[in-house]
Amino acid sequence: MAISETIFAPSSDALDIAVLVLPRASILEVASVLDPLRSANRHLGREGFRWRVVSMDGGPVPLTCGIELPSKGGLAAAEGADVLIAVAGYSQAEIVTRPLLAGLRRMAGRFKAIGGVDAGPWVLARAGLLDGHRATVHWEDMEDFAAAFPAVDVVPDRFVISRNRFTCGGAVPAADLMLHLIGARCGAGVAGRVADSFLYEARADGARPQRPGLLPGARDPRLSAALTLMSQNLEEPLPLEQVASEQGVGLRRLEQLFRDGLGQGPGAAYLELRLQAARRLMADTAHPIQEIALRCGFPDRSSFSRAFRRQFGQAPRAARSGKPAAGV
Repeated sequence: MAISETIFAPSSDALDIAVLVLPRASILEVASVLDPLRSANRHLGREGFRWRVVSMDGGPVPLTCGIELPSKGGLAAAEGADVLIAVAGYSQAEIVTRPLLAGLRRMAGRFKAIGGVDAGPWVLARAGLLDGHRATVHWEDMEDFAAAFPAVDVVPDRFVISRNRFTCGGAVPAADLMLHLIGARCGAGVAGRVADSFLYEARADGARPQRPGLLPGARDPRLSAALTLMSQNLEEPLPLEQVASEQGVGLRRLEQLFRDGLGQGPGAAYLELRLQAARRLMADTAHPIQEIALRCGFPDRSSFSRAFRRQFGQAPRAARSGKPAAGV
């Protein structure tokens, strides 16, 4: 498919977008998709974009914040749109039905492009619509996503455009993606004015990593860099001497950086990062406890359980929500 044939090309035609919102998506994900389009129409002085929200059952969609989002109907109401975007968050694994996946497969060829936001790529991949494409997903789920869908080329970018498929890793990358779409169709000036309306720094490069670093506003950037390095090495925790060396400081100086910035030493901070990751996996996935322990750097289930109980005051199993899912 040549670039001139994609939706990401100059055009004065109105682009008609159907947004399939699944239960337990976040309101920020929905707003990041729709509000840039609304603002673009305002700055264009015409209808450059049209949209409709559709749902699984045709009724209102309950979002994570407790608000119900009205819809125009079920998936059939997406008929006639140029683009379909699936927006999903928590619990997509138990929410998505076989009829919905079958409907997506049946209708896929009727759209010029299909996209997924946050956990939306899971939905598209489960329908077989990302096979042979590059794609991304929220960073928390990237490892599981790549293992579940070996026919998908998974990359850690903020958003990815692969022929007539596009995916993004969360709510803010969705805004980046929509600004890119606006700029591609209507010009960089319009995209810039839309970004300025939201006091937002336009970032059209989807290949940037999803996670710019923990504590990006830290007084000493070495603290943020050390935390980011730790977060990238949870399964096999690095010796603190190596963490210090990577920041060009000694272990005593690293200790001081953490005490000044976080009020705790680097060892305690590293353990907390691992346990927070474990609690997230306990709550949001169905992985066995032993697997979660190993993925978060604990040699066995018993040592993991002791550390978890000390940190959170409960056994790991008590944190299990029973709702395996992706998203924020």
